[in-house]
Amino acid sequence: MFTRQDKNKQRKRRHLRVRKKIQGTKECPRLNVYRSLKHIYAQIIDDVAGVTLVAASSLEPSIREGRGSCGNKDAARQVGRLIAEKAAAKGIKEVVFDRGGYLYHGRVKELAEGAREAGLEF
Repeated sequence: MFTRQDKNKQRKRRHLRVRKKIQGTKECPRLNVYRSLKHIYAQIIDDVAGVTLVAASSLEPSIREGRGSCGNKDAARQVGRLIAEKAAAKGIKEVVFDRGGYLYHGRVKELAEGAREAGLEF
């Protein structure tokens, strides 16, 4: 069996392999996802300038209040909606999706679908 450290090492290798092909620009930045056991985080990044344009996570008070767990699919969908709303406020309509080496399944998929529902295109 693999330990958690081995799985994270494999995930990082997959992420580096994907990052060779995906790069965010000012016109079409990169939507990056990080998933921990308790929370989920999303950032919209301009890789050319090396700047995070927008960030959202399940730690934000609007998502966290009145909720028992922030590490579930419902919280991930709300983080997706929140990042899309913040991006629209900054004039970002289209992004490249970077799943961070995770499978496009579960919480990562819910975050992506929430962002699409709120108007972000990728």
